[in-house]
Amino acid sequence: MSSLLSDLASARSAGMPFGITSVCSAHPVVLRAAIRRARLDGQPVLIEATCNQVNHLGGYTGMTPADFVRFVETIAEEEGLGRDRILFGGDHLGPNPWRKEPADSALQKAAAMVEAYVKAGFSKIHLDASMGCAGEPAALDDDTIARRAAALAAIAEKAAREAGLPMPLYILGTEVPVPGGADHVLDVVEPTAPEAAEATIAIHKTIFEEAGLAEAFARVIAFVVQPGVEFGSDNVVAYQPDKAAALSAVLTRQPQLVFEAHSTDYQTDAALAALVRDGYPILKVGPGLTFAYREALYALDMIAGELVRDYGDRPLASAMEALMCAEPADWQAHYHGTDAQLRLQRHYSYSDRIRYYWNRPDAESAVARLIGALNGVVIPEPLLRQYLGGLPLAAIAGQPAKEILITAVDQVLASYARATAAHSISR
Repeated sequence: MSSLLSDLASARSAGMPFGITSVCSAHPVVLRAAIRRARLDGQPVLIEATCNQVNHLGGYTGMTPADFVRFVETIAEEEGLGRDRILFGGDHLGPNPWRKEPADSALQKAAAMVEAYVKAGFSKIHLDASMGCAGEPAALDDDTIARRAAALAAIAEKAAREAGLPMPLYILGTEVPVPGGADHVLDVVEPTAPEAAEATIAIHKTIFEEAGLAEAFARVIAFVVQPGVEFGSDNVVAYQPDKAAALSAVLTRQPQLVFEAHSTDYQTDAALAALVRDGYPILKVGPGLTFAYREALYALDMIAGELVRDYGDRPLASAMEALMCAEPADWQAHYHGTDAQLRLQRHYSYSDRIRYYWNRPDAESAVARLIGALNGVVIPEPLLRQYLGGLPLAAIAGQPAKEILITAVDQVLASYARATAAHSISR
């Protein structure tokens, strides 16, 4: 399975590029949709957990890496997908969750986290030491980042050997987009300068070799760069191939590598396929999936108000508003504006900070009430058209609410599946 990732560069060099969707989410409906699509398509699925989401101390999901693997495996077993069809990746593994601590403390925790990820069976490891810790600049120089990444790689190598597991594949890079999207309106995002990308590759190679990690560096499959795609709270910056052409050309001089594209959420089919064609075949998506989930939930919330006596007027949305206002830490620093603008962003922002709340008891209770209210209710087609018109009627007519939610997420995954398929990509 890991050979699939190793083949990305050679396939591109041979003029037959293909890609893979990196599903960056811990939401059970998103994971179920991704696993079901993999089973139906006969394709592998790459599922990634981030350092804040899942770590050796629990992360905001409360799951360790081993817990997360078991969680995904349970869903896969229910859906009939074999474990050998699942690739696990660790995203932004480094000191980010502890960056407010001194570097020594943060890096010790990062090392323990990397060890836990590798021993749990994560085979794609994105090492991200690009952020400064307490008392350091917010953005570090390439030399410091590379040395910290090499130290974390040494931990990963040792962990894999001790556990008798295949050696990890690595993603490196210093120009890493903000996880989860930007927190302000963006008119344009400039691609990484080609000379900066080449310098980053060169310094990592040198430092890894000096540290006795040449074999590990040979398993680096991609560097994270900025191809010019991003989303903020209210807008999406579309991929422009011409602007990224010079950056893509770096890969002709580094044919053993590809680039990894973060924040590809909300891009069009054509833009996603162009990213794969141009050397960014690992397409990471997360908030765009939970955004689709929230869209469908809110539509069902309105449908239940129309159909179910005593359900009320959008009680799910009201419950989420109360929850986010009572516990603002996960959105407050990211959303800006008047009270009215903040209310809209809490629910409808492309950044989808609401995704941090779905696993809290009040949210779970409100979702369960909605699903229960619609249990056994056949939703009339005109209401499906009114509130869920973006979904194919044939796929959702007569379906229970839980299946409608999976279909909504799958619509996004289908876009990525079309874009990453080798036969759909043309030069």
